[in-house]
Amino acid sequence: MITDEQLDAYRIEGIKVRIVRDADPVNDVRGLVVAWDDESILIRRPNRKVVKLSRGYLVQRADEKRPESF
Repeated sequence: MITDEQLDAYRIEGIKVRIVRDADPVNDVRGLVVAWDDESILIRRPNRKVVKLSRGYLVQRADEKRPESF
């Protein structure tokens, strides 16, 4: 699970993130971190819609290579 400090750094710096939900890259969510609590993260997608996701998913910078095995 990603730490509050990492999420805060992504939010403040405006870094796009990728949330890897499963083995299929089509199901990844990309966007900006808006807010979070103990169980979830709010991500603003490029189309300006907000998505609420579990913090249990892998969160990484969008410009980093996606993990091969998941």
